[in-house]
Amino acid sequence: MEKEFFSYRRLMFTTFVISGCSMVYELLISAVSSYLLGDSVTQFSITIGLYMCAMGIGSYLSKYIKKDLFEWFVFVEIAVGILGGSCAFILFVSNIYLTAYQLVMYLEIIGIGVLVGLEIPLLTRIIEENAGNLRITLSSIFSFDYIGGLAGSIAFPLILLPQLGYFSTAFLVGSLNLAISIFILFSYRRYIGHFSRWRGICILSLGIMLIGMLFSENLAYSVEQGLYRDKVVLSKQTAYQKVVMTKHKDDIRLYINGNIQFSSKDEYRYHEALVHLPMSAAEKKESVLVLGGGDGLAVREILKYPEVKDITLVDLDPQMIEICKTNRDIAALNENALESPKLSIQNEDAYRFLEENTQTGNIYDVIIVDLPDPNSETLNKLYTDLFYRLCANSLSKDGVMVVQSTSPYYAPDAYWCIHKTIKKEIPNVYPYHVQVPSFGDWGFQLASRKEIDIEGLRLETEGKFLCQDNVQGMFMFGEDERSKQENLAVNSLSTPKLLQYYLDAEKDWE
Repeated sequence: MEKEFFSYRRLMFTTFVISGCSMVYELLISAVSSYLLGDSVTQFSITIGLYMCAMGIGSYLSKYIKKDLFEWFVFVEIAVGILGGSCAFILFVSNIYLTAYQLVMYLEIIGIGVLVGLEIPLLTRIIEENAGNLRITLSSIFSFDYIGGLAGSIAFPLILLPQLGYFSTAFLVGSLNLAISIFILFSYRRYIGHFSRWRGICILSLGIMLIGMLFSENLAYSVEQGLYRDKVVLSKQTAYQKVVMTKHKDDIRLYINGNIQFSSKDEYRYHEALVHLPMSAAEKKESVLVLGGGDGLAVREILKYPEVKDITLVDLDPQMIEICKTNRDIAALNENALESPKLSIQNEDAYRFLEENTQTGNIYDVIIVDLPDPNSETLNKLYTDLFYRLCANSLSKDGVMVVQSTSPYYAPDAYWCIHKTIKKEIPNVYPYHVQVPSFGDWGFQLASRKEIDIEGLRLETEGKFLCQDNVQGMFMFGEDERSKQENLAVNSLSTPKLLQYYLDAEKDWE
């Protein structure tokens, strides 16, 4: 009886581990597809739905397995370990070299899902045949299944992805499935007819996964190189995003989640337009708030105004700040602005910071909103009417705010939706744009409670691109950059219309 109880506990442990692995595969495929394709709601929805359906198919197919249950379970674990462990590598390579990425993604989901669907029915039948008592078997196995799923869903975003990245995570979890197959082999070898054959396959497969994990950094570098035009010189998966830096001669480019943030060749055009217009329009500029802008390039421009006494930079990702402080190329580009004694850095979500700031009553003369494009649900929140209301609450009576607002040429509906959403909360909004070669035509919104005399706007600081002669032209738009604003909705938390406008524009330019 004691031996049977011990064996039963081992199978419960097995259930816990394989359920955690299954959850990680599901999240991993969703995350990789979101990174490569964008539109995370669609990617997660398709992955979860297709995965659940495939699991149902696997469960159904399990009824045709009538004997050699231990051998079948070992086979399933080997197959899951190999397919799941290599899924990140296969998806990245498919995105680079194949036009049918989504077909490969669907096949991966279905393949892993069917195999995972076989696991629990096989384990249930194994336990039932050897221990009996179906009531206890079912309650126990599903309890450990759900708890294992919870463990996997917590470990993936908090530990695995930030610490290991996509490739190492996949290889590690694949190794766990293969380790379970070896564990079952040696624990129940008397039930397995072809023990030596399965042992060899398990050990070989596990060895391949461990080698993949050992060299995952080199593998990731080689694969990522195919995603970018120039040589990748830095690649870092932080807790919040994937940061990649490329270099070609003297051109440094920084990417976040595959989207370019700046090119050292022309970033001054963007940052001069972003900073010097609101700073020149503001009567007072002693206190400045920057939301986003962790690269320090906007801060570099703000520091050109001697009357500025304090700058508060709010960026969610501390590792992004650290990279831009310590990387020699980026630090040279931002002129060590992130080390300025005038600067206070807050590693916090911008929305939450503004909520807390409303309670404390801090007021800023200039607010510069330099956040990534609204290409996900998380970022969309930072382009809503409530967010701009919070910005207005932190803006002084005569203060000026500027918001980077994506491209009026490539995404006109998104651009003018941002304009309309800001105008709902702040009465005076002045759209303008600038040509940035690495981005294309890029837009901004200048906003204030007071009216700003745009025609009489005098620059206090000129730059490499920006001068008094070209200021007025930045507020003029061609017909192809305009949108039927009356048909556009205001972007809100409950109705994220901006996200759809942006994703529709992305599809138009694919």
